[in-house]
Parts: sequence; C-alpha cells; structure tokens
Amino acid sequence: MVGAGPNGLVAANHLVDRGWSVLLLEAQPTVGGAVRSAEDVREGFVHDTFSAFYPLAAASPAFTALRLEDHGLRWVHAPAVLGHPRQDGSWALLHRDREVTAASMAEGHPGDGEAWLAMCEEWDRIGEDVVGALVTPFPPVRHGLRALARLRSVGGLGFVRTMLTPAVDLGRSRFAGEPPRLLLAGNAGHADIPLDAPGSGLMGLLMTMLGQTVGFPVPEGGAGMLSRALVRRAEAA
Repeated sequence: MVGAGPNGLVAANHLVDRGWSVLLLEAQPTVGGAVRSAEDVREGFVHDTFSAFYPLAAASPAFTALRLEDHGLRWVHAPAVLGHPRQDGSWALLHRDREVTAASMAEGHPGDGEAWLAMCEEWDRIGEDVVGALVTPFPPVRHGLRALARLRSVGGLGFVRTMLTPAVDLGRSRFAGEPPRLLLAGNAGHADIPLDAPGSGLMGLLMTMLGQTVGFPVPEGGAGMLSRALVRRAEAA
C-alpha cells in the first residue's frame, strides 16, 4: 500500500486482520499524514499540525472495531465539547449531556431547549444509519434502506428537507435564539462549503449531534498518538 495516512493505516490493519501480508510505503519521515503532532513551536510543547479531534472515528464501526485502546491510545474529552463565541463575550456551548445543552439554550429563549431535545430525539432514531451510510463503502445499501424505513418516525420528507436545507436556514427554522444557530452553522463549516448552500445543514446536524453523543475526543499526547496506535496494532497482528 502506498501512503501511511489515516486511511492507509486503517486499511492496512483490516487487511492484516484478514490474513494478508501488507507492505505499507510512506514518503514522509513519519507516518500519519494529516493525523500528526510536532514540537515546532517549542521543544516539549506538542501540538497537532493538522486534524485534532475525531468524532467520526468514535462513531465509525470500522474504526472502533480496531480496539486501539489495547495498543496505547487513550481518548480524552474537554469539559465542554465545543464552544462558539458571541459578540457580547458569552459563549454558545455544546455539552455531551443534552439536558445541560438544552438548559443553556432555554436561558434566552425558553422554547429553544425543547426544540433542541426534539432534534436530539430525531437523531436518536435515525442518526446511526446516517453515520453508517457516510462511513461504509458506496453504495450504502444496508444503512440507506434502514434510514428510509425510519424516515416516518422523524417526520418523513420533512427530515429529508432538513438534510438538504442550508445550515443558516436550518438554524433559523428551528430555533429563535442565537446559540443553537451558531452551533449548527459553526459545525457545518467543517464541510468547507458555503453555509447558505444546500446540504450544509446536514453537516451541521451531523457534527453537532456527534458532539452531543460521542463528543469530540482527542488522543492523549496529540493526534500523532492515534497514528502510532494504528502502527502498533498492525505490527502486533
């Protein structure tokens, strides 16, 4: 295999598990690709050079099946998942406890807390299959069919419209206050598409709900520890 980035390392591990002999080639002096840490700022100060947190890894069955915790990886979580600054100096905060998040939403606009919990309940019913469809090989037949079967329980075509709605419109349509709108829009920014573009709402919903359920875990010791754990697992197989 050519390239020892995260995709190559995960693929190598799965191939080894299936009995293949794998030669993994990497042009850089260290493995990991964009999942890497360095001490460029100051010796002894470890910082992530590219990606830093991994909610999709925590939600992906293919990744969690590797049990990297058995190979030295330790996930850690911040007290709050993430925050978005507001112009008045306060913050819109996302907590893994949905009740805490909802309570903060309700402080400015009482109905927003209930609306937040309703959005979480919709995700409880269909989120696993939305994530599954995104992280399994195309076409995602099994998860796609299961998601279709569950559409009725989350509003049918209304939920489809939610996934296609631009992030800015999604926030305005469901919440009166600024904090939940900021969280949806800020998380949608991870898609690198305009926040007023169709489909950006899906990324905002996905990342926000992942933060609400699995959090935004980071590897203790820096992103490079994730790559090292993948290497150790492959070598130990």
